[in-house]
Amino acid sequence: MTPPRQPYQNRMEILQGTLDMLILQILQWGPSHGYALSKAIRTNSGERLKADTGSLYPAMHRLERKGWIDAEWKDSELGPRLRVYRLTKSGRKQLVSERSRWVQITTAIAGIMNPAKRGSES
Repeated sequence: MTPPRQPYQNRMEILQGTLDMLILQILQWGPSHGYALSKAIRTNSGERLKADTGSLYPAMHRLERKGWIDAEWKDSELGPRLRVYRLTKSGRKQLVSERSRWVQITTAIAGIMNPAKRGSES
């Protein structure tokens, strides 16, 4: 008998190196707190990606140290105060750079995964 599946068992962990880009992208939509960022990653990926707190919060602190995001404490109507993050001007520039790098990487991977298609374009 097969044991029951964990809710996240089939979800992919976010590829190393993409979490920063995803955080910056989501913050481009507007300020957000950590749980909302995690939920946005999960829901906007069609429940395929997840960002655990063990990787999400260290990434946000790293982005804050680099000056790409700012954070401030805000009162919450539902409970304890929330640390709300927003994208900075240099974070917007970094997002443009990250997106460009992402396009280059996915194009390179597509060339490996579909070599016949790449050869027919030459």
